[in-house]
Amino acid sequence: MKLDFWQVTDDPIEKVVALIAKRALGGGERVLVVSADADQRAAISRALWQAGPDSFLANGAADAPEADRQPILLANDCTPANGASHLILADGLFRESTGFARVFLLFPPDAAPAARAAWRAHDGRDDVTRAYFAQEDGRWVKKG
Repeated sequence: MKLDFWQVTDDPIEKVVALIAKRALGGGERVLVVSADADQRAAISRALWQAGPDSFLANGAADAPEADRQPILLANDCTPANGASHLILADGLFRESTGFARVFLLFPPDAAPAARAAWRAHDGRDDVTRAYFAQEDGRWVKKG
């Protein structure tokens, strides 16, 4: 599994989720976006539907009919009803999850201590490749 830590400082989380989701869908993958905050999930859904002037990123809620058909599913837990290979943890809270090829933990600076603890919890694991990204002047820069 590839585990990415993205420290978000410049953009709203919704915009970052849309960026990641668009890339994943372009690669033929399905995405699960997890947040315990229903208002945040609603904001992310709106941002995905309005992702660009010529396109949108179709998405639905995990409890909706035909959730299994959604390319991007929004949920409050890590159950990939849509068969997602990519997991975006949008609320800054790390959750242990299995069965995903790639996991993105998006977190603000005030959640950095918890993100560091999640990073350290994966030290020495041969089945996990970690990367850390931070925003600098509007760009994503790999820091580790």
